[in-house]
Amino acid sequence: MPPLADSGKRTLARIIDMILVGVVVWLLTWGFGVSEYDTDADKVEYSKSLAQSVIAAVLFIGYDTFMTAQTGQTLGKKLLNMRVANLDNGATPSVQSALIRAAVLWIPFAFCCACIWTAISGGWSFFDRPYKQGLHDKSAKTVVVSTGG
Repeated sequence: MPPLADSGKRTLARIIDMILVGVVVWLLTWGFGVSEYDTDADKVEYSKSLAQSVIAAVLFIGYDTFMTAQTGQTLGKKLLNMRVANLDNGATPSVQSALIRAAVLWIPFAFCCACIWTAISGGWSFFDRPYKQGLHDKSAKTVVVSTGG
């Protein structure tokens, strides 16, 4: 198996992906008139907030699952020469593994605790030994490896 990817590069790749998908989420929610930024501070519109969270969860999970199951690389990982691999054999994860990995990362992110959950789940890779796995990697039995380049 190739060497494990650097945790800092993994974080940068995730930020790139979050920006790319986040722009699409913002455009879709704005286009449908669903945006948390247009609510009155005294009157939270829970249905709009929930709609935005659902759209975000579907897009983030769909993007992450599709890209990971296809090549093991999201656009951020491809740009930074990394890929997701099965822990046991180094192969590209199946759709099921990619979906588990994405759901563990993005469902809490979209519905309750974006900053806290992202820091815990992804930040776990900075301290995990020996495989540098985030909680989403542990749940799907995957690792992130360097592709050289």
